[in-house]
Amino acid sequence: MQQAGVNLTTDREQGVSIVHVNETRLLYPLLSEFASSIISLISSGECRLLIDLSTVTYVDSAAIGCLMDLSREATAAGGSLKLAGVQKRVETMLTMTGAHGVLEVHPDEPSAIRSFGPN
Repeated sequence: MQQAGVNLTTDREQGVSIVHVNETRLLYPLLSEFASSIISLISSGECRLLIDLSTVTYVDSAAIGCLMDLSREATAAGGSLKLAGVQKRVETMLTMTGAHGVLEVHPDEPSAIRSFGPN
Protein backbone atom coordinates (compact mmCIF):
# COMPACT_ATOMS: atom_id res chain seq x y z
CA MET A 1 0.00 0.00 0.00
CA GLN A 2 1.45 3.35 -1.00
CA GLN A 3 1.24 6.10 1.58
CA ALA A 4 0.50 9.57 0.29
CA GLY A 5 2.87 12.21 1.62
CA VAL A 6 1.87 15.48 3.17
CA ASN A 7 2.02 18.41 0.75
CA LEU A 8 4.21 21.14 2.28
CA THR A 9 6.14 24.00 0.73
CA THR A 10 8.66 26.09 2.64
CA ASP A 11 9.65 29.71 2.05
CA ARG A 12 11.94 32.03 3.94
CA GLU A 13 11.22 35.67 4.62
CA GLN A 14 13.01 38.05 7.03
CA GLY A 15 14.68 35.17 8.85
CA VAL A 16 11.42 33.27 9.32
CA SER A 17 10.80 29.82 7.84
CA ILE A 18 7.26 29.72 6.48
CA VAL A 19 5.72 26.29 6.06
CA HIS A 20 2.64 26.27 3.82
CA VAL A 21 0.41 23.28 4.51
CA ASN A 22 -1.16 22.53 1.12
CA GLU A 23 -3.77 20.13 2.49
CA THR A 24 -7.41 20.80 3.33
CA ARG A 25 -7.36 18.33 6.23
CA LEU A 26 -4.42 18.02 8.61
CA LEU A 27 -4.85 14.73 10.44
CA TYR A 28 -3.44 11.26 10.94
CA PRO A 29 -1.70 9.66 8.91
CA LEU A 30 -0.17 12.91 7.58
CA LEU A 31 0.88 14.08 11.04
CA SER A 32 4.03 12.01 11.44
CA GLU A 33 5.44 13.25 8.14
CA PHE A 34 4.31 16.81 8.91
CA ALA A 35 5.95 16.68 12.35
CA SER A 36 9.21 15.23 11.03
CA SER A 37 9.39 17.98 8.39
CA ILE A 38 9.06 20.65 11.07
CA ILE A 39 11.45 18.86 13.46
CA SER A 40 14.08 18.65 10.73
CA LEU A 41 13.78 22.43 10.19
CA ILE A 42 14.24 23.01 13.93
CA SER A 43 17.18 20.56 14.00
CA SER A 44 18.86 22.44 11.16
CA GLY A 45 18.70 25.66 13.20
CA GLU A 46 15.46 27.10 11.79
CA CYS A 47 13.65 28.00 15.00
CA ARG A 48 11.60 31.01 13.84
CA LEU A 49 8.76 29.07 12.29
CA LEU A 50 5.46 30.13 10.81
CA ILE A 51 2.92 27.49 9.85
CA ASP A 52 0.53 28.84 7.21
CA LEU A 53 -2.76 26.99 7.60
CA SER A 54 -4.80 29.08 5.14
CA THR A 55 -5.57 25.99 3.00
CA VAL A 56 -6.49 23.81 5.98
CA THR A 57 -10.21 23.65 6.71
CA TYR A 58 -10.14 20.80 9.24
CA VAL A 59 -7.84 19.56 12.00
CA ASP A 60 -8.47 16.94 14.64
CA SER A 61 -7.28 16.83 18.24
CA ALA A 62 -4.21 14.81 17.20
CA ALA A 63 -3.17 17.61 14.81
CA ILE A 64 -3.61 20.19 17.55
CA GLY A 65 -1.53 18.09 19.95
CA CYS A 66 1.09 17.79 17.23
CA LEU A 67 1.18 21.58 16.70
CA MET A 68 1.52 22.12 20.45
CA ASP A 69 4.41 19.61 20.63
CA LEU A 70 6.14 21.32 17.70
CA SER A 71 5.68 24.68 19.39
CA ARG A 72 7.38 23.31 22.52
CA GLU A 73 10.22 21.93 20.36
CA ALA A 74 10.76 25.33 18.72
CA THR A 75 10.71 27.07 22.12
CA ALA A 76 13.20 24.55 23.53
CA ALA A 77 15.48 25.36 20.57
CA GLY A 78 15.34 29.05 21.50
CA GLY A 79 12.79 30.04 18.89
CA SER A 80 9.06 30.06 18.41
CA LEU A 81 6.37 28.59 16.23
CA LYS A 82 3.38 30.67 15.18
CA LEU A 83 0.29 30.02 13.08
CA ALA A 84 -1.19 32.19 10.33
CA GLY A 85 -4.23 32.00 8.07
CA VAL A 86 -6.26 29.90 10.51
CA GLN A 87 -9.75 29.17 9.16
CA LYS A 88 -12.79 29.66 11.43
CA ARG A 89 -13.42 25.94 11.92
CA VAL A 90 -9.77 25.32 12.81
CA GLU A 91 -9.80 28.29 15.19
CA THR A 92 -12.87 26.83 16.91
CA MET A 93 -10.98 23.55 17.44
CA LEU A 94 -7.98 25.46 18.85
CA THR A 95 -10.27 27.29 21.27
CA MET A 96 -12.21 24.16 22.30
CA THR A 97 -9.03 22.24 23.08
CA GLY A 98 -7.40 25.10 24.96
CA ALA A 99 -4.59 25.25 22.40
CA HIS A 100 -5.40 28.89 21.66
CA GLY A 101 -3.66 29.84 24.89
CA VAL A 102 -0.49 27.95 23.87
CA LEU A 103 -0.27 28.55 20.13
CA GLU A 104 0.21 32.09 18.85
CA VAL A 105 -2.25 32.75 16.01
CA HIS A 106 -2.02 35.64 13.54
CA PRO A 107 -4.63 36.62 10.94
CA ASP A 108 -2.17 36.57 8.03
CA GLU A 109 1.41 35.93 7.04
CA PRO A 110 2.67 39.56 7.01
CA SER A 111 1.44 40.28 10.55
CA ALA A 112 2.86 36.98 11.79
CA ILE A 113 6.26 37.73 10.23
CA ARG A 114 6.26 41.19 11.82
CA SER A 115 5.51 39.64 15.22
CA PHE A 116 8.88 37.83 15.18
CA GLY A 117 10.61 41.22 15.26
CA PRO A 118 13.86 42.02 13.46
CA ASN A 119 16.00 39.01 12.57
